[in-house]
Amino acid sequence: MKRFHVHVHVDDIAASVAFYSKLFSAEPARIEPDYAKWMLEDPRVNFAISTRGSQPGVDHLGFQVDDAAELAELAQRAQEADMALLDKGKTTCCYSHSDKHWIVDPQGIAWEHFHTLERASIYGESRPLNASQSEAQACCTPHGKTEDIPVKPAGKACC
Repeated sequence: MKRFHVHVHVDDIAASVAFYSKLFSAEPARIEPDYAKWMLEDPRVNFAISTRGSQPGVDHLGFQVDDAAELAELAQRAQEADMALLDKGKTTCCYSHSDKHWIVDPQGIAWEHFHTLERASIYGESRPLNASQSEAQACCTPHGKTEDIPVKPAGKACC
């Protein structure tokens, strides 16, 4: 079963945790000095915040899946939609070991499709907590790599 994913960059993790905990009427499922995540059931959302982005706001969207078959299905859908994939394979990001790939929609919005394998003790593979701001961009987003994911123009507007 898929779970919608939203990742928001925030400037103040403590204030944001307090705000979203009240908004969701739930405490985070995971909290770190630079990151928090709520695994909500109604609606079924993986909502994460971190101080690891370049500017406040929505960092990326995505789908978390329960198994490798669902992840392969999402990759197939992206290919059928003529979207280029950035396959990260098995990686460490957002305090989790995951298998993932990225696509970017025609507007430039990054979409992450991932299957979480297990918890990790670090945020990402190459970005320590005390990294400089330029290094501190979210490890799991294709920031700085969008040129690696060509955006193929849509044929016609659908709506």
